[in-house]
Amino acid sequence: MIRYSKKPNLHMKTIEIIQKEQIRDLKFCKKEVLSDEMAIRRRNFDLMRAQALGNLLKSKVNITFETADEKAYQVNTTVWAVGTEFICLKSDIHIPINSIREVD
Repeated sequence: MIRYSKKPNLHMKTIEIIQKEQIRDLKFCKKEVLSDEMAIRRRNFDLMRAQALGNLLKSKVNITFETADEKAYQVNTTVWAVGTEFICLKSDIHIPINSIREVD
């Protein structure tokens, strides 16, 4: 399924909805996708909240992220751990934090 972002930080990019197992096939870039310091802080707060929801309540969140080819994807999943550079999902799947645009 494909949806279109209405949020200004995604610049009306097409967002493809994927399953977490598909993340392994994606390539990520080392660049930061957010340019605003407040947005980066908000993302970190949201990731910690998602981790708490995942570990305590087994709740899922939507994570919108960008790949090296600048395509936008969204996955609905449980966040198991938040590190300094990556988040860890079920089945040992990782997403670089600097690639994450939004968590809700």
